[in-house]
Amino acid sequence: MAATQSLSLSKPSPLSPPLTTTPRFFSKPSLPSFLSETTPRKPLFITSSKNPISEIILSNKPKSSSQNDDVFIDDDKPREECGVVGIYGDSEASRLCYLALHALQHRGQEGAGIVTVNNNVLQSITGVGLVSDVFNESKLDQLPGNLAIGHVRYSTAGQSMLKNVQPFVAGYRFGSVGVAHNGNLVNYRTLRAKLEEKGSIFNTTSDTEVVLHLIATSKHRPFILRIVDACEKLEGAYSIVFVTEDKLVAVRDPFGFRPLVMGRRSNGAVVFASETCALDLIEATYEREVFPGEVIVVDNNGIQSLCLMSHPQPKQCVFEHIYFALPNSVVFGRSVYASRSQFGEILATESPVDCDVVIAVPDSGVVAALGYAAKAGVPFQQGLIRSHYVGRTFIEPSQKIRDFGVKLKLSPVRAVLEGKRVVVVDDSIVRGTTSSKIVRLLKEAGAKEVHMRIASPPIIGSCYYGVDTPSSEELISNRMSVEEIRDFIGSDSLAFLPINSLHNMLADDSPNFCYACFSGKYPVEPRELKVKRVGDFVDDGLNGSLEQIDGGWVQANRNTKEVNASTGL
Repeated sequence: MAATQSLSLSKPSPLSPPLTTTPRFFSKPSLPSFLSETTPRKPLFITSSKNPISEIILSNKPKSSSQNDDVFIDDDKPREECGVVGIYGDSEASRLCYLALHALQHRGQEGAGIVTVNNNVLQSITGVGLVSDVFNESKLDQLPGNLAIGHVRYSTAGQSMLKNVQPFVAGYRFGSVGVAHNGNLVNYRTLRAKLEEKGSIFNTTSDTEVVLHLIATSKHRPFILRIVDACEKLEGAYSIVFVTEDKLVAVRDPFGFRPLVMGRRSNGAVVFASETCALDLIEATYEREVFPGEVIVVDNNGIQSLCLMSHPQPKQCVFEHIYFALPNSVVFGRSVYASRSQFGEILATESPVDCDVVIAVPDSGVVAALGYAAKAGVPFQQGLIRSHYVGRTFIEPSQKIRDFGVKLKLSPVRAVLEGKRVVVVDDSIVRGTTSSKIVRLLKEAGAKEVHMRIASPPIIGSCYYGVDTPSSEELISNRMSVEEIRDFIGSDSLAFLPINSLHNMLADDSPNFCYACFSGKYPVEPRELKVKRVGDFVDDGLNGSLEQIDGGWVQANRNTKEVNASTGL
């Protein structure tokens, strides 16, 4: 197999062979002629937006956290910001992008968009809602071309949320560019303030728009070096796909916080996606990850791999394996299913308890529960049935029913639970409110004992790298001991995955993961007093300074809870 081509290529047909080697470092001033931009071109792009706000948002004002805890069980979980897809070299690019976004729907359910290139024109359709809400046959017919990028996002709901739905498309003096971003920039305020001082005008409150401005204002002429120049100014997490009139570009931050993989279809089309489950759905063969700090450019000249910058020890998000990714994905080179099964086995070995049945909090706790049951030699059964037909838009009854939010989503199976000593496996505890309701639900259904086993260490720190977590003050493990949490949720026993056991399981890969949410030690420390929350502001219509926006910023907490040295944190 041919080695990776870097900066000097003969024109392949249709694309160069798979990449197999590590990208080279390069010096920015010297580039081959095929990377040079021509004279300025008139930017061309067409956008269309579907905004069924009235259909999905009952009130312009966000619910309080206490209301959310009553209404939506999933609001007591960390939320992944988004998923990205890029496709080059397939005449059905928009439809393949649509299918791949379906596979990534778990990474974001509140907005979706696709940008394609046809006759050197970037065409965009974005909308609020699920992928199937935003796109239909007629919409996809409006997106011809063999080059596309797509995005699904999680965000907080605001009246003008559509502005922040990606991919973004913008024109600058050398053409048009589209961008889809997964991650979060911890120096967003500083970058935006500097750009505004130089005259930049922002249309959204998304940190992704900063990237577009940095590209447009870069002094470098070739587009690839504009991207490199822009990314060298970014701090935080970013896995990004860009599209121009003739190029697809994938970039991953030097720490590799968020996943991004590369695959190829049988016809030679190159695919980038946040998870391998998207490749599987569109019948693309997984080739490898995009390396931390790497820029991959795909165009008519083939594939070029460049090194964005010298990167330190990778710090990949361990929560991808705990919660975010689908079990059938391979993330950071490891099977998510295998990881979660091992988490359950560790819990059964290190925190055993006499029990009659093992159940899971569906769906994210299922694989760990299977691992626990197999190791403990206790039957796994479905003690909780999840309803997949309850969305985030049902009308709240005028008279509150205790725990109705949990009951709408999870139904206990009395035949499995009644008179039994039950082990319940869940992936994490955040605020603890949902866990307490689940324990009460199980006991009301007749469970004799309820033992909670959590397939992650205690979460004590907020994430600034693309995961929407509560402030540290709201995290129950940052305020209470394990015994205090057990008492709060009402379980007969409680145990978390020991951090040392997690390190041992990951073995030689252990130093390559980020554990900031468990330790409060951040690989990229937020230097600003406040950092932008993942997701949108409640109202992104800016009429003044960023300080005037309420609720969009959280304090950069550096004084985390002291943890017992025995935890290894």
